[in-house]
Amino acid sequence: MNQQFLPISRADMAARGWEQCDFVYVIGDAYVDHPTFGHAIISRVLEDAGYKVGIISQPDWRDPANILTLGAPRLAFLVMGGNMDSMVNHYSVSKKRRKQDAFTPGGITGKRPDHATVVYCNLIRRSFPKIPIVIGGIEASLRRLAHYDYWSDSLKRSLLLDAQADLLLYGMGEKSILEVAEALDSGLSVRDLTYIRGSVFRTDSLENVYDACVLPSWEALNQSRRTYAGSFYTQYQNTDPFTAKTLAEPYERERCYVVQNPPQEPLTTEEMDHVYALPYQRTYHPSYEKLGGVPAIEEVKFSLTSCRGCFGGCSFCALTFHQGRIIQTRTHEAILGEARLLTQDPAFKGYIHDVGGPTANFRHPSCQKQLTRGVCQNRQCLFPTPCKNLTVDHRDYLELLRKLRALPGVKKVFIRSGIRFDYLLCDKNGTFLRELVEHHVSGQLKVAPEHVADPVLQKMGKPPNYIYQRFLTKYQHLNERLGKKQFVVPYLMSSHPGSTLKEAIALAEYVRDLGYLPEQVQDFYPTPSTISTVMYCTGLDPRTMEPVYVASDPHEKAMQRALIQYRDPKNYALVREALVQAGREDLIGTDRRCLIRPTPPRPSGPKREERTRKAGPQTGRRTGSPKKEQKGPRRKPPRGRR
Repeated sequence: MNQQFLPISRADMAARGWEQCDFVYVIGDAYVDHPTFGHAIISRVLEDAGYKVGIISQPDWRDPANILTLGAPRLAFLVMGGNMDSMVNHYSVSKKRRKQDAFTPGGITGKRPDHATVVYCNLIRRSFPKIPIVIGGIEASLRRLAHYDYWSDSLKRSLLLDAQADLLLYGMGEKSILEVAEALDSGLSVRDLTYIRGSVFRTDSLENVYDACVLPSWEALNQSRRTYAGSFYTQYQNTDPFTAKTLAEPYERERCYVVQNPPQEPLTTEEMDHVYALPYQRTYHPSYEKLGGVPAIEEVKFSLTSCRGCFGGCSFCALTFHQGRIIQTRTHEAILGEARLLTQDPAFKGYIHDVGGPTANFRHPSCQKQLTRGVCQNRQCLFPTPCKNLTVDHRDYLELLRKLRALPGVKKVFIRSGIRFDYLLCDKNGTFLRELVEHHVSGQLKVAPEHVADPVLQKMGKPPNYIYQRFLTKYQHLNERLGKKQFVVPYLMSSHPGSTLKEAIALAEYVRDLGYLPEQVQDFYPTPSTISTVMYCTGLDPRTMEPVYVASDPHEKAMQRALIQYRDPKNYALVREALVQAGREDLIGTDRRCLIRPTPPRPSGPKREERTRKAGPQTGRRTGSPKKEQKGPRRKPPRGRR
């Protein structure tokens, strides 16, 4: 078993006795050899199959010499923009440049270009015009066909065309990349690789494409946003490996088609175990040590992945397009083996920070038919109400958590991935919720109701508000019965399609009644390939083609976000403007139900701020969020949120 990082230089190649790599993998992130990083999994899967893989991490795209570091690969260049879409990585929802990049050594910004996959591929093509280029990762996966690009406020072509790549792999990619490697190694041309599931290719004719569903052309999409909404929903209905058809998107000007093959089949439990048991170093490359390491590793270093996929179906989440709705899991034995590795790390303090995936309490397919016939095309498992065929059972997950708690050296096992409270409430056996409260909460349980107004929740694909209130009541009663003082911290979202100022004010009133300011507040971010993003750019719900109100004006979006954070003095003017515009001056006053006072707060001088800072710990006043438990891991958002 190899116990080294993969080569990042010619010297590393020489140390292994290599003259040439089979694959050179160009990535937009720092090189972190941990199974929560896509490039680590793909490179180790290829290595396990006997291929020589070298890594070029964050090359300087302004200097072509950077792409020559490892020489020409024997089979192909692989390109991945990073663990996040490079535009999401670079810009906030207000399109301002972020101040930190957690996937770069030292957290510094500017080490990758905008639209990184396109830039890297064009850089490679200039130096190596004849070597195949295969692209993958979240950026390629969510931009595989025509898509709305929030940052340019326009439709963009398939990333395959703009990148001048030969093949695009979407989804998680382990099976697809091995099929590509075996085909290229056998002497097939990359142009002949038109049969691989989970891939997208370019062709001049559909003569040899069997039974394709032809989507509207690129030109037609640009002429009608309604046409784009319909095309997207056809794509959304073809994300299941058992039922999906081949899709073909015409580009009349280029006289070609971009063809998407059906998704790759999900990994079996045995395959999942094997992938996560490969010899990852479980940390960043040592060359980054002098730069301060890679911040992103801290959030996952002592976490365990137990599952993939999500049948939750939230409208603003891209998981359906990337991982799919079928749940894939690892065995208890495999997860326990990885947990024992964590306990041997000198930095391990006894706390496993997370055991989960996109949704922690999904440990099996939502119903038995999915294993042979796939998921329903026109029906969600939980929305608008739980399906009558839904399998609700937490016993397997509960047993796994019990085994992890019993491991020597483990003090506490936390759950920080998303918990679907509506699914939890469907479980007539209350054992999981009781043990969750008793053993797996670090003072605060993070859940994602996202909003409280039912019209907005309906557009989000989330359960109605009364379901969340039922969960809160159960959670509170259990804490009282167990003698614990633990809080629920809700994730809330402003300006989602469907939210007018009326719904935004209802959310602000809910925040008022909470008694503290939630720390997790997110303005809706239109990322590629989600139902919510299509609503944002077309004003239509692609599921019904009905009109949807969209707060697309930046100033209105700012008002909706300010309403949630109305206690912040900096937001006073925006909150007042929103209340006046909505005819809710009744919330401006001195009554305790009011959001703001009639006059702006006086700015605090430095001396007053200093006194407040000194007095805070002595008085013990609550200053924004519930009291935190002293021990336990740092917070992070649920995995899978995009």
